[in-house]
Amino acid sequence: MFDLGWTELMVIGIVALIVVGPKDLPGMFRTVGRFVGKAKQMAREFSRAMNDAADEAGVNEVSKTLKSATNPMGAAMDEVKKSTDSFTAKTMAGPTPKRAEFDDDRKAMVDKISKRSAEMAEERKAAEEAAKAKAAEADAPKPAAEKPDSAAKPAPAKKMPAKKTASKSAPKKAAPKKSAPKKPAAKKTASDKPA
Repeated sequence: MFDLGWTELMVIGIVALIVVGPKDLPGMFRTVGRFVGKAKQMAREFSRAMNDAADEAGVNEVSKTLKSATNPMGAAMDEVKKSTDSFTAKTMAGPTPKRAEFDDDRKAMVDKISKRSAEMAEERKAAEEAAKAKAAEADAPKPAAEKPDSAAKPAPAKKMPAKKTASKSAPKKAAPKKSAPKKPAAKKTASDKPA
């Protein structure tokens, strides 16, 4: 509108202060502000009315045609932008009826795949458990009936009470078979002295 800088506004303010006086200066600025606001509002309404009239007359179409004739590359880029915007709006809007059918088919396929995956996982777990059980059976100790060594070990423990009741000749025969003759030898000497 008016091309006023800070220096011009300061000069106007100082002149207004001298002419109007300090008491009436705020009222004058308020009145000037209202006047300027009304002027801006009238200018906006006028430009809006002119734009509406131009739209009705088709001036915008003519300006677009002139723009595309003078700058074909810019017009082509504008069309590309419009098409990408419309594509983006369509894809972000949500599923269309046709797309909803694809989504249902995809859901069915996903359910089928996840079901089969779960079955395969269960089969794999069962196979692993069977392999662990088989390995545990192989590592487990055999029962006493199957091992000949385990049957020989409990027999001397049963014979010990029999040694105490037996005569002196029976313990002597059993003594050389044992690998630790210290304890039975001490028992023998103790039994030999009282007799």
